[in-house]
Amino acid sequence: MDLIRTERGWHAHYICGSRCMWHRNTLLEYEDIKLVVSSVGNMIDYHAPGFPNKITLNTIGCDRHFETMVFHTDRTKFNDADVTKQISVESNCSIKEGWKELEAEAMHEAVVKEVSEGLLAGNKYIPYRGQEENNGVE
Repeated sequence: MDLIRTERGWHAHYICGSRCMWHRNTLLEYEDIKLVVSSVGNMIDYHAPGFPNKITLNTIGCDRHFETMVFHTDRTKFNDADVTKQISVESNCSIKEGWKELEAEAMHEAVVKEVSEGLLAGNKYIPYRGQEENNGVE
């Protein structure tokens, strides 16, 4: 079976994703596993002095301007990220400085490569403990 990679045009995670000037959303499908690699960054600070004539960035988390995360999908027709089912990766997933779009592209691609290779090697990518299907509730 082939690995299917689909690039999509919307941010897949982060509640303030609509304020991020940069985002990537890659759906990876292999056998019965569907994963979303989501990256966001360069979040506009709408409350900064001079806005909208002067763009100021705000961090999107603890001391970072870009981040990448990986999630199982919600299994709807859109296969959106199920943010309750995040998986761990070894690749770098954050960049401290703003305006580093090329570095963020490389970061996103490194995570896509790591996860793709893992899927092809048989990794089922179990979500973090406590995020398993139904969270143990019947």
